[in-house]
This record gives sequence, C-alpha cells and structure tokens, in this order.
Amino acid sequence: MKVIPRADHIVSRRDIDADALRVLNRLHENEYTAYLVGGSVRDLLLSRRPKDFDIGTDAHPYEIKKLFRNCWIIGRRFRLAHIKFGAKTIEVATFRKHVPAAEAAADAAATPEAPEASNEPVLVHSDEAKARRAHHDEHGIVRRDNVYGTPEEDAFRRDFTVNALFYDIATQSVIDYTGGLDDLHHKRIVSIGDPAIRFTEDPVRMLRAAVFAARLGFSMDDAVESTIASHGELILKASPARLLEEYFKILRSGYAEATFRELHRVGLLQLMTPELKQPPQGLWHALTRLDMYRRLHESIPADLVNPVLIGSLLVPLGLVRPDEDQLGLGMLTLPRKDVERLRHVLTTVPKLTDPNLPPRLLRGLPGRPSFHDAVTWLEIFGDAPEAVAHWKEVKARTPQPKPEPRRRGGHGHHPHAKHPPHEQHPPHQPHAEHAPHPTTTDGPRKRRRRGRRRRGRGGSGGSTPAA
Repeated sequence: MKVIPRADHIVSRRDIDADALRVLNRLHENEYTAYLVGGSVRDLLLSRRPKDFDIGTDAHPYEIKKLFRNCWIIGRRFRLAHIKFGAKTIEVATFRKHVPAAEAAADAAATPEAPEASNEPVLVHSDEAKARRAHHDEHGIVRRDNVYGTPEEDAFRRDFTVNALFYDIATQSVIDYTGGLDDLHHKRIVSIGDPAIRFTEDPVRMLRAAVFAARLGFSMDDAVESTIASHGELILKASPARLLEEYFKILRSGYAEATFRELHRVGLLQLMTPELKQPPQGLWHALTRLDMYRRLHESIPADLVNPVLIGSLLVPLGLVRPDEDQLGLGMLTLPRKDVERLRHVLTTVPKLTDPNLPPRLLRGLPGRPSFHDAVTWLEIFGDAPEAVAHWKEVKARTPQPKPEPRRRGGHGHHPHAKHPPHEQHPPHQPHAEHAPHPTTTDGPRKRRRRGRRRRGRGGSGGSTPAA
C-alpha cells in the first residue's frame, strides 16, 4: 500500500463536490472511515472534472441511513445508500471484498434479494452481512457480490488499477493499494488480478476496458488486450439489458466515436452487434456529431433521450423500418416505445426545414409529442443552422409533453400504434411562434346531460357517473 501525502498530489478539497464533502465529513465525524473512491479520484488526479463523486465507507447501510434523513437504501445484489441533494445523488457504498469462485461455490446458502429501493431504515445485522457470499453461475459469472470487507479488500475487488484509488478526507492523502498511480502515470489500463478470471466473472469488464481506454486516451496493457482476444465471446453471456445500458452510457459520454472504434478494434463490437462488423462511414460521422453536441454541455443534456441515441446507430445503418414493432441490434433488444418514438421524430424532422409546408401543418408542429426530440435531432445531425435557431426558440417556450400512460391489455399495445392522435392538428392552432402555452378559454363546452338520473340498485340512491 502506498499513501501519498497532500504535498505530493494535486487533489484539492476545492475540486470536490460540496455535498460529497458534507457526506465525507459527517461520516468521519461519527468515527467511520470514509473515502472518496474510484473514478472521481482518478479524474481529479488527471485534472479532469469527475462525473460522479462516489464514497466508500465501513459504515453499513442502516448506519448511513441514521446519519442522513435524505438517504434512500437501494439495490438487489448489494445495498447502496443514495443520499439526495435536490436532483443530485451521492452514492455511498460499504466496503466489500472480492470472493473467488471456489469459495463462493462452497457456500450453498443464497441470501434472498433485497427490495429494489426503500426510504425506510434497513436493519442489517453485521453477523448476517458477513455470512453472505458471492454466487457465480455455471459460466463463472458473478451473480452476487455482497460481502462486506476492508478498504484494501474493496480496492482489490475493483476492475482496473486506475479505478482503485482512494482519497482520505481525514488526512487529505491518496491511498493506492493496487499500483494504480503508476499505471495512471503510464496511461495504461491494467486488470486487478488475472484478467481471464476477472473477465469470466463479469464479461462487461472487457467492454469497460475499451471505454476507459477511449475516454482517457490510455492503452490496454498486453494481458488485458490478449485476454479480450481469446475470451471475447464471453461477452455474449452478459445480460443484454445491461449491455444496452452500457451502449447508452457510451453514447452520452462525449466519447462515443472513439469508444466504438476501440470496441471494433478489439473485436467486441462485432460480437455484440454483428450489424456493425463493417461500420459505414456515416456511423462515424453521426457519432462525431453526437460527441460534439455532448461536449457543448458541462453535464449530460436532458434532451439526449434514448430514441435520439438509438437513432444515431440505426439511421446510418438503414435499420429504421416502419413495418416492425421492435428492432434488435445484435444481441441487444431495443424497447419498442423508443423505436416508435424515433420513427415519429424522423417523420417530424423533415417538416422543420420544409419551406413548402402548409401553414396549418407548420403551426401544428410544436404540438407534436415528437417536436422536442425532432429539434434536438436537427441540431445534432442536421445542416440547417437558421432553422435550428428558430425552432430552438420555439422549443424553449413549448412545454415538454408528458408521456401518456400505457393502456392495459392488448399485450402491451401502445396507444399510438394505430392512427396516432398527435398526427392530426386542428386548423385553428396559433402560429408556431405564438403557440407554446395552451389555454383553457377556448375549450369545448360541457354538454348538458339529458334524462333523469338512474337510481342505483338496492335503493342506494346513488347516481351513475357520466361516461
């Protein structure tokens, strides 16, 4: 273990989120060990602004809950504390240890899964917690990883050495258990432990190696890269839902083009999505435009919604077809609602730049549920700056439509699957520049009920509600 004192590193309290500091200080004041952990320490040492400030502690979840009224306990595989500060969340995790496959296989007693989320105190007895063990499936993939441990054990449980650095709020020192500082200096991605074993336990680590290499401008060390070459097909055993979420993270990162190029270089992209075995030039162009848009914003823009991200992959491949309810992309299953929403966006986008569009349809554009996403699409991928400037002004004054509730029954049939009502715009809608705020003065008159009220059965005297 190396401890680097404050005088020998560049991490400053001024660079740490104020709410994260509050959490660290309160844990420390209550005699718990509390470290800033993982990617935030790595990024601070690289003079980069961290996306998140995660905290590791020896306090158990129920103990964290007692210290923070704004704390929610979440998690199925492992309890985590989410401490809310407005829209911001500081994640606090109890130190864990890595359980080898052989040890986990010897433990036959599985612990029931916890509820997904709760804002109630969760009492977890320490003896019970220590008795829990990680469980691997028949492929060696970790399905449970919930054994409390020490800070050192927690560091060796992590994926890569550069992600296993800790910052001690008490001494303002950086703690390095795994050699991550040296790897950070040499700009290399090194696995903690044998990469063949670690990638077998969690195949998504191979994808993450490419993500970190692309985002940080690092290179994978020989052991990591050769293991991906020999064990790459393990990625097919990963959860498709988890991989889809990783794709969304990549597309929102600002490094999508570099990351997908790296995934293609090491052969993972072709395995996960064979449609991208020979990516067209249009794909790289689309991802470059997406990255440029993301980097204009300090944080992830709210308008980078899943349909827009999906479209950045599907449209260059020509895979958006009107006759399919659900699209797949290799081993990924794309949500039907997102693909359908993308189709509506692609229908609306040409109308935003059509000089011959009838005034009636022009006035109706801001009323479409797809309008906001269509303006975002035009801004990212279009080449019409004047139209973008105009529609962005209209968009800023137009309330974002609320998603309509899904109807029950019909095997998940979407209410807009046939004859979408938002495609029909009344001719009396005001011009787009003056349309954003709906009024109630011109609403339909209430029809008068005719006939006598029917008395309820059994002489209750209750009236039948109007249909």
